[in-house]
Amino acid sequence: MITWLEGKIVERKRWCADLYSLKIKTESLPFIAGQFVIIGLDHEKAIIQKPYSLVNAPTDDLLEIHLNTVQGGKFSPLLTHLDEGSTVYISNRPNGLLTLNEVPDNVSHLWFFATGTGIGPFISILHTEQPWQRFDKIILCYSVKTAEEMAYRKEFEALHKRHPNQFYFVPFITRESPLDAIHSRITTFLGSGALEKYLGISLTAENSHVMLCGNSAMIVEATTLLQQKGLRLHNRREPGHISTEKYF
Repeated sequence: MITWLEGKIVERKRWCADLYSLKIKTESLPFIAGQFVIIGLDHEKAIIQKPYSLVNAPTDDLLEIHLNTVQGGKFSPLLTHLDEGSTVYISNRPNGLLTLNEVPDNVSHLWFFATGTGIGPFISILHTEQPWQRFDKIILCYSVKTAEEMAYRKEFEALHKRHPNQFYFVPFITRESPLDAIHSRITTFLGSGALEKYLGISLTAENSHVMLCGNSAMIVEATTLLQQKGLRLHNRREPGHISTEKYF
C-alpha cells in the first residue's frame, strides 16, 4: 500500500499547448537522481495515481515533474489544469532503475536517448556531480516532434558550454526541419551509423552504457539496434549496456 505525502503545486510552467512542468513543495523526500514517484490526485472520493520521473536534483528543495496532457486521458488533464496552491499527493518511496548506481564501473561513455517527456530522469542526473566525475563522455540525444516541444533546451546548451569536451547535446526534431536540430528519428540516425559519424564518438559494448526513456516504440527499436552492435540489456544479476524504465 502506498504511503502518501501531501504536496502543494508552487509553480506551473506551460512550455506549449499540451506540455508542462510542475514544481511541488512537500516534506523532505530522499531519492536517487533518475528515479520516479507516484503522483496522486483526489478524484470522485478516491485517489487516482500515475508515475512520473523527478526532474530536479535530490538536493533541491522542490520536486519537479515534466509531463504532457494526454488527450482523452483520465489523469494528466486533471493534473495539468491544477492551479498553483493546489494539493497533490506523492508516494514516499521513489523507485526506478535509470540511476547511475546501476551503471557498471568500467563505462567511459554514457549515452541518454530520450523522446518527449522521457527527458525527465536524465535532467535529474545531469543536475548532480556524479556523471561529470565518472564519465569521459556524456551524450544526450533528445527527440521531439516540434521545436517548441524541446523543453529545457537552454539548460543542455549551457551544460555543453560548461563542459565542451565532455557533454554532447544532439537535438532531434521529427516534424520540422530547423537549422539547429537533426530532422530525423533517433533510431534512424543510430541505425544508419550517422550518429557516431556526426559525433566522432563510437558506441560500443567495450566503452558505452545507454539509458533509454520515452516512447515505447523508440525503446524497442533502439534496443534492437544496440543489440545488433553487441550491447546487452542490463540487470543487476547480469550487468549489461542498455537500461530502460518500466513504470508498470
